[in-house]
Amino acid sequence: MVKINPIKRVTLTEQVLEQVASWITSNELKPGDKLPNERLLAEEFGVNRGRIRESLRALALIGLITIKPGEGSFVSGKESVLPAETILWMYHNEVNNLEEVYAARKLIESEVYLEAAERMTEDEIKVIDDILKDLKKVPKTNAEEFQRLLDDFDLYMGSCSGNKIYNKLMQTIVHLRHQSMVKILNVPGARENSIKSRTKLVKAVKEKNLEEVKKAIELNFSGAKRFYKQNI
Repeated sequence: MVKINPIKRVTLTEQVLEQVASWITSNELKPGDKLPNERLLAEEFGVNRGRIRESLRALALIGLITIKPGEGSFVSGKESVLPAETILWMYHNEVNNLEEVYAARKLIESEVYLEAAERMTEDEIKVIDDILKDLKKVPKTNAEEFQRLLDDFDLYMGSCSGNKIYNKLMQTIVHLRHQSMVKILNVPGARENSIKSRTKLVKAVKEKNLEEVKKAIELNFSGAKRFYKQNI
């Protein structure tokens, strides 16, 4: 059991949060470890269970722990996915600025694609190829499924980049672009551009041709820029 320093002021939820977070970031608690239950934490910290509950919810919001109803709270894996609610909360003022979302997309996605293209194994290439095949089969009436597969494709590219920061940034941009992408995919030609550019990208990755990867990226964003302009 890790050492708990009692909290003397019962209104300072932040101190509880910071102390639990420090156990995780210092590796006193490791990914998968179960935290003590709310009752025990409340007794040891000297605060009421409401304060503990608030702290645990905040830790879950920033992705440090996972709360499983009926089971308890567990330390998240180091490569855990950033919660969508956290990202949207962080950027709530910018999410509707389509020009800024587009600029961020181009910067982050381009670098992630290039990094992943250099590192991907044959098995990983097969995964994105399969996602692309599924993407091409989605009926035009099912925008939600089309968007989900686009997200899956790009999130997987992020995980294949070999760069943990890039992976988190790709998760961030996928969540930030979601609302604007829903609008843009309704513009005639937008879906076709997404499929065409990713088909070109997968082909270039298979051939280990980075120049063609760059051309595929440029094709994607030159097309996307036109569709963004129609929604600004």
